[in-house]
Amino acid sequence: MQEFLLQASWWIPCYGLIGAVLTLPWLTGYIRRTGPRPAAYINLVMTVVALIHGAIAFQASLHLDPQPIVLHWFKAADLDLSFMIDISPVSLGAAELVTGMSILAQIFALGYMEKDWGLARFFALMGFFEGAMSGLALSDSLFLSYALLEILTLSTYLLVGFWYAQPLVVTAARDAFLTKRVGDVLLLMGVVALATIAGTLNFPDLYEWAETATLSPTVSTLLGLALIAGPTGKCAQFPLHLWLDEAMEGPNPASILRNSVVVGCGAYILIKLQPILILSPVASIAIVVLGTMTAIGASLVALAQIDIKRTLSHSTSAYLGLVFISIGMQWTNFALLLLFAHAIAKALQFMSVGSIIITSSTQDITEMGGLWSRMPATTTAYVVGSAGLVGLLPLGGFWALREGVNAFWYDNPWLVAVLLLVNLLTAVNLTRVFRLVFLGSPHAKTRRAPEVGWAMAVPMVSLIVLTLLVPAMLQHLYLLPDWAYLNQTAVLLLALSGLIGCVIGASIRLTRVWSRPIQAPLKFLQDLLAYDFYVEQLYRVSVVWGVNVLSKASAWFDRYVVDGIVNFVGLASILSGESLKYSISGQSQIYVLTILLGISLLGILLIYPMW
Repeated sequence: MQEFLLQASWWIPCYGLIGAVLTLPWLTGYIRRTGPRPAAYINLVMTVVALIHGAIAFQASLHLDPQPIVLHWFKAADLDLSFMIDISPVSLGAAELVTGMSILAQIFALGYMEKDWGLARFFALMGFFEGAMSGLALSDSLFLSYALLEILTLSTYLLVGFWYAQPLVVTAARDAFLTKRVGDVLLLMGVVALATIAGTLNFPDLYEWAETATLSPTVSTLLGLALIAGPTGKCAQFPLHLWLDEAMEGPNPASILRNSVVVGCGAYILIKLQPILILSPVASIAIVVLGTMTAIGASLVALAQIDIKRTLSHSTSAYLGLVFISIGMQWTNFALLLLFAHAIAKALQFMSVGSIIITSSTQDITEMGGLWSRMPATTTAYVVGSAGLVGLLPLGGFWALREGVNAFWYDNPWLVAVLLLVNLLTAVNLTRVFRLVFLGSPHAKTRRAPEVGWAMAVPMVSLIVLTLLVPAMLQHLYLLPDWAYLNQTAVLLLALSGLIGCVIGASIRLTRVWSRPIQAPLKFLQDLLAYDFYVEQLYRVSVVWGVNVLSKASAWFDRYVVDGIVNFVGLASILSGESLKYSISGQSQIYVLTILLGISLLGILLIYPMW
C-alpha cells in the first residue's frame, strides 16, 4: 500500500485541483438552495485526502533513494516535452507543508468569511492555489515548474482582487499581476533559451549538462539573470517587491498562504536552479545583492508601517531576502531550513492578525490597544509566532538563523552582520506592534473585542502547538546541530540580537507623534520608510513615464505614418481608377493591343538580363 501511494504521489497536486473543479456548481450559482458552504467542505475533504496521501508517501520515502517519475506530455521529432516528478523526502516534505498550511488556512477561512457571498469562489481559488504549490514542490522539470508558476500568478491576481467591488482592491490586483508578469516574461525567455542550449528542461538532465557546459560570459550572464527574474518577482524581492504590500488588500486567509508558502515557492525553484546558476558568477552576485538590499530595506520599511498586515508583509520580503543570500552563496540547507521555519511562524502570525481584523474591523495599529486580556488565544498566537520567527531560543527560527550564522561565520562575516541586523530589526518591529495592539488602554474599536469563534481558534491553536514542536521535528529529521560542535559565540550573538531588538522595541516611546512626527528630520525619515524609499514614485517618473511616452510615440507613428501610407495607397488607387475610366473607349481591339504591348514589355524585361 505504501509503495503504491509512493508511486502515485503525483496525484497529491491533483486533489486540490479536483476540489476546485467540483465547486463549480456553487461558484457559478447553479446550486443555490444549499448555500456556498458545501463547496468549502468539498475542498476541505480533498485537502485532507492530499494531506493523508502525502504523509504516507513521506514516511515511505524516508529510507529510500529519490525516485523520478517521467510523464511524457508531447513528443514530435526531436521535441520531447515531459513532466518529471521528484519523489524524495525533500519534495514530499515540501508538499506536506503546503497541504498542512492549506487545510489550516481553509478551516480558518470558514470562520473569517462565514457571511461572505463569494465563499465558494474563494475556496475554488484556494484549491488552485494548493494544487499549484503542491505541484511545484514535486516538480523536477523547469517546464512544469514554469507552468505552475503561471497558475500561481493567476491565482494571486484573482485572490487579491476577490472583493472586486472596491476600486483599491482592483488596482492592487492589477499592480500585483503586472509586477509579477515582468519577472515571468524574463523567466520565460530564460526557459526557452535554456531549452535551446541544453536540449532538455528536466532538472536532472540540466544538472548533467551544467557540469560540462561551456558558455560565453555574455550568454551565461544573460541566461542567469533571466532565470532569477521570475523567483525575484515571486519572492517580492527588490525591485519587484511592491506587489506583496498591495496584495494585502485580499482576504486574510489567502494572505496566510501567500506570506508563508506561496512566496517560498519562488525560492524553492531558485534552489532547484542553483546548480545551473553557478555557470554565471554575475547571477550569483546579483542574487546576493538583491537579497541583501531587500532584507535590510524591508526590515527598515516595516518599522514605519501602521497597517498591521503590511507590517508583516515587509517582514516576509526581508526573510526571503535572507533565503536569496543563502542561495547565492550556495548554502541551500540554510535556505530550506529558513523557508520551513518561516512558513510556520508567519502563518501563525497572520492567523492572529486575521482574528484581530475580523474582531476590531480595522487594520490600523494606532486604533488598537488592550487586546491581550480580551483575546488571550490571539495574543498567545502572535507571541509564539513572533518568537518562532525571531532568533529566540529554542524555537525553529533560532535554529534556522543559527545555521546561516554558522555557514557565513568564517568566510563571509559581513553576511553574519546582515543576519543579525535583520533579526534585530524584526524583533524591534514585532515588539512595537505587540505593544500597540495588545498592551496599553483599548481604543474605541478594541474596547469590546471578543475572542474569535472555534472555526478560527482551532487552526490557530493547532498552529501554536506546531510552532512549538518545530525543534522536535528538526531533531527527528536530524537537522539540529551536535551540541559538541556548536559555535557558542555565534549562538550567543544571535540570541543577543533578538533580545536587544525586543528590549529596544519595548523601550522606545510610542505615541501618536511617533506614528506621524512633525519634526523635519524625523518626519523625513518616517516618510522615507513609510513610502518604501519612494520606490513607487521612482517607478512613476522612470519606468511608467518611459512606457507612457513610448506608447504615445507608437500611437502617433501608427496613426500618422502607417495609416498615412495605407491611406495614401488607397487614395492613389481610387484616383488612378477614376482617371482610367475616362480613357476607356469600349473597343475590343484596343484592349487586345494593350494586352499584347504589356506581354511584349514583360518578355523584353525577362530576356534583357540574358543579353
